[in-house]
Amino acid sequence: MRTVAMGLAGLALATAGPALAAGKPARDAKVWAAAEAARPGQLKLLEEVVNIDSGTGDVEGGRKVAAVLIPRLKVIGMKVETVKAEADNLPENIVATLSGTGKGRILMIAHLDTVFAPGTAARWPFKFAGDRATGPGVADEKGGVVEGLYALQILHDLRFRDFKQITYLIDTSEEVGSPGSRALIDRLVREADVELNLEPGDAPDKLTVWRKGSTILHIAVKGRAAHAGVAPQDGRNAAEELIHQLKATEAFPRTGDGMTLNLTLMNAGTRHNIIPEDATATFTLRVRDQADVEKVVGALEASAKITAVPDTTVTVRRQPSFPPLPSNTATDALADRAEAIYAGIGLKLGRGGNGGASESALAAAAGVPALDGLGPVGGGFHSEKEYLDLKSLTPRLYLLTKLIMELGKSPPPRMR
Repeated sequence: MRTVAMGLAGLALATAGPALAAGKPARDAKVWAAAEAARPGQLKLLEEVVNIDSGTGDVEGGRKVAAVLIPRLKVIGMKVETVKAEADNLPENIVATLSGTGKGRILMIAHLDTVFAPGTAARWPFKFAGDRATGPGVADEKGGVVEGLYALQILHDLRFRDFKQITYLIDTSEEVGSPGSRALIDRLVREADVELNLEPGDAPDKLTVWRKGSTILHIAVKGRAAHAGVAPQDGRNAAEELIHQLKATEAFPRTGDGMTLNLTLMNAGTRHNIIPEDATATFTLRVRDQADVEKVVGALEASAKITAVPDTTVTVRRQPSFPPLPSNTATDALADRAEAIYAGIGLKLGRGGNGGASESALAAAAGVPALDGLGPVGGGFHSEKEYLDLKSLTPRLYLLTKLIMELGKSPPPRMR
């Protein structure tokens, strides 16, 4: 790739136009040319990994994706380690490291797991649709995984080594709160000056400077089974009690930038002619303020003590995922750097936040400045409307590469 990239550098200089006014950011012609030259390879690799199913818990699929990525990381000089997942039924995490001669210790995080079931890629493979690419996990987050690899490729080809260390973690369980990598992430953020997360950017072209935290809540009802036709009076209907318990959730919002609580799974009964003995519901709770978790859990636990169906019992269980990534000055300072880099190629970068949790919250909680949403722009996440905006592919690769270069030379201070 180095020969192609360097050859295009002269063309980029010739077509860049007059220099920007004094004091304004300028485009790095060599990096821009390399990012443009990388596009065909990026798209080819993206197609390859999107067409491999790797939903969370698909061990074989995750290992197949890893088998595609690891040789590419090794050939550019990365030391690659596969780290056993910290939970069962998950593929190994990938940790690739590269030492340099400078100051900054940079941690990049991406994830290869998706929300899609086995067989999805065969039914809905990678394809182009105008200015978009579609397919399972194309933006969330295989586009980011590929972007991270190509940023490292460009640094290698340009022989840039003005950083102390770059660590690239490819997580395999982010979609369920990274249960397979929590201790690993804790260790890696302690060794980093800054964390860059390759989750997709939100349309039209935004960085993610805040995120909600995520908690999964389970409500379980125990009743009594009975023949639904012969002796229904002997039963205690768990499904009916669950419906009663769901009323306690109606006080909390379903949408908005603040707390949201949404029902995502329900189950009751085993056969049409048996009064249900068991019933369960699962909720996803997203919060800007971690204290809101206690408010919701408290309300559900209070409701559980008051049953409408006699002789039924209700339990409430929480399953923590990620804490919130709050608005903070360290992230804002990183966003300032990113906006200046983008301005050098004549583009404007927005800022925003959303209810999708990520590993950046863990970095920020450990006092490490974190910037999220650095992958290609996308939308329709977690559905078969998911897409990656192809217009963002080269600008976002340029942005990530330049940001690594700047942070390698001048890392930010730790958060207080």
